[in-house]
Amino acid sequence: MKAVVCKEHGPPEKLVLEETQSRPLAGGELRVAIHAAGVNFPDTLIIQNLYQFKPELPFTPGGEFTGVVTEVADDVTTHSVGDRVVCMQLTGGFADEAVVPAASCMPVPEGLDMVTAAGVTMTYGTSLYALKNRAKLQPNETLLVLGAAGGVGIAAVELGKLMGARVIAAAGSDEKLAFCRERGADEVINYDSEDLKQRTKELTDGKGADVIYDAVGGDYFDKAIRAINWEGRMLIIGFASGRIPELPVNLALLKGCQVVGVFWGSFTMREPEANAANMAQLGEWYSSGALNPHVCEQVPLERAGEALRMILDRKARGKVVLVTDNIEAA
Repeated sequence: MKAVVCKEHGPPEKLVLEETQSRPLAGGELRVAIHAAGVNFPDTLIIQNLYQFKPELPFTPGGEFTGVVTEVADDVTTHSVGDRVVCMQLTGGFADEAVVPAASCMPVPEGLDMVTAAGVTMTYGTSLYALKNRAKLQPNETLLVLGAAGGVGIAAVELGKLMGARVIAAAGSDEKLAFCRERGADEVINYDSEDLKQRTKELTDGKGADVIYDAVGGDYFDKAIRAINWEGRMLIIGFASGRIPELPVNLALLKGCQVVGVFWGSFTMREPEANAANMAQLGEWYSSGALNPHVCEQVPLERAGEALRMILDRKARGKVVLVTDNIEAA
């Protein structure tokens, strides 16, 4: 089998593509011929040893992938050979085959192709969990999305609109903001050329945003928290800017607001039934045409380093997906 291997921590350019040995199944496992793998910001952290979970070297990155089951352990009754599955685990997805726990795999929603499914699970799963379960976003509330043109950001824009919110998309270039408008944003803020706090206040008649979705952190968090409405909810998704901000807790007191952590990976393990309900909702929206996820780039497996570099440099407009030769043979 072919796999992208991280042998030493560092930037994406240190990754290598190798022929590796496939291993036998253990109890409770499946063998999956991988068709496509989503490329996500946590993948850029884990190869640099900057993520909260730290696999031993060497390892194959990639925590989200789709494929077809080719072998099933004797004790597995939930899956069969030939099933189309989407798999979620910490590593292993940047390859053309993986052995995975059956419990980490779900059916690919009906009507969803393998590439799109590989780009939906983590980004749209994270954003739906954030907006529905953590923020309890209500119709007619104002949602401000930071980093709105990236994978999770554009998912938040689209889902916020589906949930009836007024969506303000914030990003760092006019090109990115034009993309956000195409995907449904009502208003946009270029936070590299406009004052984020002031402009948010202007767009909300001085009240501020009811819900703020922050996948960027750093200076943008510092400004956004000052533009939150009374009893607003500040969603902490991640820190793409590279700096983990510190909260002046007097702001939480003065604004009567909540600062809410969003750890979708832990949610999927702790509350699998609630996560399954969210996945079913995403599938229904997709099947009805209400949701049309945007995959901006399909990149061959051997160019995994380039795909990760796109995410690190914040050049992606939507989701980047790696594809293997299996998808061409299907």
